[in-house]
Amino acid sequence: MIDGALLIGGEARQAAQRFTAVNPASGETLTPDFSSAGNDAVDEACALAEAAFPTYAATDPKTRAAFLEAIAQNILDIGDDLIVRAMSESGLPRARLEGERGRTVGQLKLFAGVVRQGDFLDATIDPAMPGRAPLPRPDLRRINLAIGPVAVFGASNFPLAFSVAGGDTASALAAGCPVVVKGHPAHPGTGELVARAIQKAVADAGLPAGVFSYLPGETNELGGALVADPRIQAVGFTGSRGGGLALVRIASERKEPIPVYAEMSSINPVVILPAALAARGEALGKEFVASLTMGAGQFCTNPGLVLAIDGPDLDTFVAAAAAALNESAPITMLSPGIHASFEQGVDALASHEAVRTVARGKVGEGVNQAVGAVFETTAGAFLADAALSHEVFGSSSVVVRCRDVAEIAKVIAGLEGQLTATLQMDPADEADAATLVPVLARRVGRILANGWPTGVEVAPAMVHGGPFPATSDGRTTSVGTLAIARFLRPVCFQNLAPALLPKGLGDDNAWGVSRRIDGKREASAT
Repeated sequence: MIDGALLIGGEARQAAQRFTAVNPASGETLTPDFSSAGNDAVDEACALAEAAFPTYAATDPKTRAAFLEAIAQNILDIGDDLIVRAMSESGLPRARLEGERGRTVGQLKLFAGVVRQGDFLDATIDPAMPGRAPLPRPDLRRINLAIGPVAVFGASNFPLAFSVAGGDTASALAAGCPVVVKGHPAHPGTGELVARAIQKAVADAGLPAGVFSYLPGETNELGGALVADPRIQAVGFTGSRGGGLALVRIASERKEPIPVYAEMSSINPVVILPAALAARGEALGKEFVASLTMGAGQFCTNPGLVLAIDGPDLDTFVAAAAAALNESAPITMLSPGIHASFEQGVDALASHEAVRTVARGKVGEGVNQAVGAVFETTAGAFLADAALSHEVFGSSSVVVRCRDVAEIAKVIAGLEGQLTATLQMDPADEADAATLVPVLARRVGRILANGWPTGVEVAPAMVHGGPFPATSDGRTTSVGTLAIARFLRPVCFQNLAPALLPKGLGDDNAWGVSRRIDGKREASAT
């Protein structure tokens, strides 16, 4: 059911202030209209989350894991209605959204497994040594505990996998934190369907209603009020640099500052090394354009920068990329606002005196369509003007012609933090790659070889983060099992009676989790 309601705890209610969604492919206004949450709704949702926190944080691993799995099943049970609504609100094709639904469900199940295993608790016991000389050692027991209610902001470019039940929500709930979601205004119907699936799972599990609330709205004031609320203890955000930094400022100015885990901007450099460029330049040009234009380039890992040594081999690559882009069809972007920003960014590059337009994609007849763009410049010009390294969200990229590998390294060293870097390399390039990998590792969260950065595997080893401004905290990731660490903090218990200890720290190991005792790993009982 979609009726435009706010979902506050276990209730659904309408607000007087309303907004509507737009089909970006047609410009059509969609029905129904939606409630826009105000400060009173923020206050109530946060109060309910705070009240729910002690009970929810104390749930045993099996109960919490089953709850996450129930959310996953409820999302699947929505059926095709979810895909159809998401298509109308995002302009994304069915296959992409069906895949994204699978990823969303998969993330929830992945974190259910993490919770059941219990390693995220990092339960550690150093038994008392009363006879140790010259001083006895007290009984010390440490465990990771949930930090408190978390605010999650739905992302524009992933209406399912980075939105209401996306990775931030899944990892926060897995950690034991109630979640208040600020729904993205571009896809409120999709958000409401998923939010109702979570709300149902909360009720069916007998959990406190405040474990989850959903607050749709289109105002910046709504997001600011949510981050400023003293009961919120952390924030998960995926979006623009301006939006992320605004939330960081609000969080830092609170009486009690809190962390904002914001994924913001990245141009994801691709380095094509000489042997690979000579052997595969034409093929790489075609592959590059396929990655660049996928989904209208609306991925945070889109290849927005290519670095290679100037010469005939690079000419071959550029010519192949131009030919491929000239034949690429325009693709509907996620919203009129995103399309307008893309056009503005492309126009700025096209008019830059040190930049040459290599190629543009085909122009279509529809509205809000991205016409792909590839530009080129020299390393000297790129280094001289920071504006050339600004992200253009969409299918736009800049090829930088460098004199040698040393100049490639100089360009990399001058970049801001990035989510990814790619090395296109053949065996003869390994010596050059060895000089670049340490430089890249200081600038990015993930380095890949002989692939393309679009596509982020949801797996324990994945890092989807990076130094600022790729993220506001480069020590974390928003994808993969390590994402749960953002919403935990370690607490040590010294000489406490067994009855006062968290369940995972007692001698009986009531939760059956893996623990380290006196420096040695104790196997999990689950």
